[in-house]
Amino acid sequence: MCDNVRRCAFTLAEVLITLAIIGVVAAMTIPTLVQNYQNKAWQTSSEVFERKLEEALKTMNTQQTLAGYSDTMDFVNELSKHLKITKICDKNDILSCFEDKVIWGTEQEEVDMSKIKSASHLGQDEWNTETVGVQFANGVTGIIAYNPECKQNPFSNQMTGTSCLAILYDTDGFKKPNTSSKDLRSINVTGLGKGCYAEFDNLCIMAEAFVPAPVTYNECEQLKTDGYPIPNCGLDEDYWAGGVKQCTDMGGRLPTKSELSQMANYVYNTTGLENKMYQASGLTLDQTKFKELGLKRDVWSSEEYNFKEYVGKSAYSRYFYPTFTSGTYSGRENKNTSSYSILCIK
Repeated sequence: MCDNVRRCAFTLAEVLITLAIIGVVAAMTIPTLVQNYQNKAWQTSSEVFERKLEEALKTMNTQQTLAGYSDTMDFVNELSKHLKITKICDKNDILSCFEDKVIWGTEQEEVDMSKIKSASHLGQDEWNTETVGVQFANGVTGIIAYNPECKQNPFSNQMTGTSCLAILYDTDGFKKPNTSSKDLRSINVTGLGKGCYAEFDNLCIMAEAFVPAPVTYNECEQLKTDGYPIPNCGLDEDYWAGGVKQCTDMGGRLPTKSELSQMANYVYNTTGLENKMYQASGLTLDQTKFKELGLKRDVWSSEEYNFKEYVGKSAYSRYFYPTFTSGTYSGRENKNTSSYSILCIK
């Protein structure tokens, strides 16, 4: 706007309109710029961390200290000599080193990290090792599982050692968003969580114990033919064989007599029950631990009782009573009872 002597200026309305336009443009572009910057920062942090990890593993390979460990903790202790680690947490104290919940995968599933206690929870079912939490000096936090089958070749410049471990790491440590493909990255993690009902002695208890659906004698024979771990069939209403089928179809199995005895040691806060197949009295059942493992009063093992006329008709089991426990085959034809439960593990 100009006056009679050609002096020009903006009116208040024009200034306000201009500011409003600038505000709209800023509101549309600044979040994108900030997000792009954050994504770049996460990516850079990830690349730097993985490069330093690779260098540490190469050094361990050259020094022949990369392989030969039976558990993750021993491996992490050696790794800490080559890559600065400020804190190490065992599987029962993971949350002291790592955030309690993360968002994982394309479905953005929330995962409780306190349950990530074994290599199987990182998708490595065959490794049979525990997880260890770590905090690195550069602020990265991680959960590591080690592969005891790891091999090394000190003469190979190509060996990086990444096949030796699965690691879930957060480039921002305890800061949010704790989300995969953002601040949360991984190496050799093919799944997260696995949905175990409980953990016990490196075993994943898949669900609370339950009464299985029975199968007929002919169905049992077909299951044997199909490769299910059923040595013998002997009854026309076989709950045990039905349980073997259900556990196998879930990707698991029934526990052995020894594993049930170890569970009994745990829930009765005692030792030596593996050497007492039959009744042990004067005990006190820890109800909290009993519920933690999802046990029921009578639980079948994976092993049959193969004696004369009992072949195919009875399987070993364990009773969990308030003051005593007993491991037994309990009768001539216990496979046809619905009062026993199965516990699926892997």
